[in-house]
Amino acid sequence: MENRPLEYDYTVAKMFMLTTVLLGIVGMLIGVILAFQLAFPELNLVLGEGLAEYTNFSRLRPLHTDAVIFGFTLSGIFATWYYVGQRVLKVSMAESGLLMFLGKLHFWLYLAVVVAVVVSLFTGVTTSKEYAEFEWPIDIAVVVVWVVFGLSIFGLIGIRREKSLYISVWYYIATFLGIAMLYLFNNMEIPTMLAASPAGETGIGAWYHSVSMYAGTNDALVQWWYGHNAVAFGFTVPIVAMIYYFLPKESGQAIYSYKLSLLSFWGLMFVYLWAGGHHLIYSTVPDWMQTMGSIFSVILILPSWGSAINMLLTMKGEWQQVASSPLIKFMVLGSTFYMFSTLEGPIQAIKSVNAIAHFTDWIVGHVHDGVLGWVGFMIMAALYHMAPRVFKREIYSKSLMATQFWIQTLGVVLYFSSMWISGITQGMMWRAHDEFGNLAYSFIDTVTVLHPYYTIRGVGGLLYLVGFLMFAYNIYKTMSARPVEESELQSASPMGA
Repeated sequence: MENRPLEYDYTVAKMFMLTTVLLGIVGMLIGVILAFQLAFPELNLVLGEGLAEYTNFSRLRPLHTDAVIFGFTLSGIFATWYYVGQRVLKVSMAESGLLMFLGKLHFWLYLAVVVAVVVSLFTGVTTSKEYAEFEWPIDIAVVVVWVVFGLSIFGLIGIRREKSLYISVWYYIATFLGIAMLYLFNNMEIPTMLAASPAGETGIGAWYHSVSMYAGTNDALVQWWYGHNAVAFGFTVPIVAMIYYFLPKESGQAIYSYKLSLLSFWGLMFVYLWAGGHHLIYSTVPDWMQTMGSIFSVILILPSWGSAINMLLTMKGEWQQVASSPLIKFMVLGSTFYMFSTLEGPIQAIKSVNAIAHFTDWIVGHVHDGVLGWVGFMIMAALYHMAPRVFKREIYSKSLMATQFWIQTLGVVLYFSSMWISGITQGMMWRAHDEFGNLAYSFIDTVTVLHPYYTIRGVGGLLYLVGFLMFAYNIYKTMSARPVEESELQSASPMGA
């Protein structure tokens, strides 16, 4: 009996896998609608003026960003933790009734918060702070969800059989601690309770309304310390945790350098926190702080590329697997996009480059080649690896997976290349002047010139959405296929499950 393999309990992992797929579809669908609304503004009124309040760009945009960041990505992080955590710690959640309760509580509380966020943003209840739009009751609920997640992490670590903590666990712990710190400090707000009515009369205002406890430049500083590091601890650190587990498992190759993984970890932890000032270059923020943001952004290339190169060198001598395995294609190209995005960002943070790039579509392109090419590809690859082991079924169609890969790769390339051209064109036209020092172009001149690129961006986003729908269909068909024994799944991978 002692030699029997552990029976891991994937109940909670399955639940979060389903929300990852569902919220991914929602977030990406809204993103495609927004892209075409920018290219064809009349689409803002396609449902008539009565519904335009709820379907125009300004109302849908925070729904898109929050659905992708706090819906699709967070669900993917949670799903992979409840899978990877058990595996690397050699313990099953079923061994602790309390852990199972916390895991399920985590899911249902999270789902309740998602519903509250969707309803509040659709109805225009917002603090108007980017990536921090939730009013104080929802913020408190988010904190409760996060604390339950932390209890699940440290509870599982506390009963582990494997004494050493694999590098992925380090990254998951950093995700929990980093986001907890960022969210608490940036979302400090004061409920107004009493407010003036639209008619100017003093009375009971909306009980859920609040104002930030920061103001002016201080508010901007805290906001972008939070905003940029939400990218660090939401889009980078946990995704690195995933690839350090799933790439070796899928390829049968050990990580190229464990020391490099630790060096990159501590480099990211220290450097990333100081780079947020690059969002405020040429603003009222003190000049030394802007310079510090630029310098740390450039230094950030080192730990970022350290992780990415470590991932790619893991495939040293086994590159034929990239050609034969669609799943490894996702992870290797995802790592490449990570390298690409973490070089592009520091370049944009250089003051002379930022003078052209700031407020342009080039920034939008940078964000999306990272999110679509790195975060999206890696989460889908993780779920593809997990699905056969969680549902005990073979992947429904590897050819569909391969087709999805190429469609989405084309979508990402169309998206970021159109936004590069659009953004640099914007920056140059905004700065251009005639011999008298007057601006050479009006704002509407730039809008007219950029229309083809906005259309290409919409097509690129649509291709990515089509690929994601193929992914969702593949996962659904996998769930409903013939059950197989885990030993059969192990034989499909050099390292087994």
